[in-house]
Amino acid sequence: MLKKIVCFLLGIFLTSYSLMFIVIYLNLLKMGLNLKEYFKYIFTRYECLMFFVGIILICVSMRKEKKYELHL
Repeated sequence: MLKKIVCFLLGIFLTSYSLMFIVIYLNLLKMGLNLKEYFKYIFTRYECLMFFVGIILICVSMRKEKKYELHL
């Protein structure tokens, strides 16, 4: 149970950390980049790719364990 809570909190932290950088990098659109170049830049940055790792950690921590009714 504790492992799931730690995994969930780590996923929340990584997701919020990377979303902060994605929002900060929105200033690149004001500097003249188009959306294609912006997404290309975002997908090359390590701190922005942590968003997907955080989402995966959240999904894994919320997965239910199979409980069987009959334990022998």
